[in-house]
Amino acid sequence: MAIIDKALDGKVALVTGGSRGIGRAICVALAQRGAKVIINYASNAAAAEATAAEVEKAGGAPVLAPFDVSDKEAVSSAIKSLGKEHGGLHILVNNAGIAINGLLMRFKADDYSRIMDVNVGGAFWCCQAASSLILRAKGDGRIINLSSVVGEMGNAGQTAYATTKAAIIGATKAMAREFAGRGVCVNAVAPGFIATDMTDEHMTDDARESMLAEIPLGRIAEPHEVADTVAFLAGPEAGYITGQVIRVNGGLLM
Repeated sequence: MAIIDKALDGKVALVTGGSRGIGRAICVALAQRGAKVIINYASNAAAAEATAAEVEKAGGAPVLAPFDVSDKEAVSSAIKSLGKEHGGLHILVNNAGIAINGLLMRFKADDYSRIMDVNVGGAFWCCQAASSLILRAKGDGRIINLSSVVGEMGNAGQTAYATTKAAIIGATKAMAREFAGRGVCVNAVAPGFIATDMTDEHMTDDARESMLAEIPLGRIAEPHEVADTVAFLAGPEAGYITGQVIRVNGGLLM
């Protein structure tokens, strides 16, 4: 159930990859708690505008921010401008990511570079660019990084993707230690299999049935179930939670 209590009123949140799927749900969940939501996207303006419309329905005032998270200079420039325009930044959600699957022995160098640049580099550069703003927020500062169940348990045919999501966990723990002295909490959320376009693109019907058989709760989650966890971590209730990996996976990995 969504948290609707305006505990994030006055807070500014940037969600990368916010144009669809889990990112869109996160934008809506943060807006429901009262945050001003900045929706980052790479190229799909129509999808980002659809997210903005959902944020408005939730009572928020969305801001669109197109930039490529894998481009260090673009990230630095955009976040600096956004912080100045909106009077700071309290919450950063690193959700942007891509999945390029394939067996290790046949995986292409270009695909490896791309998935690392977006999934790991994107989160790294966004955290670096936003760090001074987030640290200024002190006890209200939150960084929430999206990992994945495969970053902990692995999955055949997803070695590269699992590598990036495991890296996110390591980075989260290191940043949590760096920023704890200023009261900033840094955590990771590791979803299991979620009903999104990305899941549909990369999972056959047979694979879906096989996976369902392994999930103790017996179903694939909806994006809002991940988003509600992010919204909790962004709020005051999570002020003593840092350096953790919160699993939202229906019991797939315990």
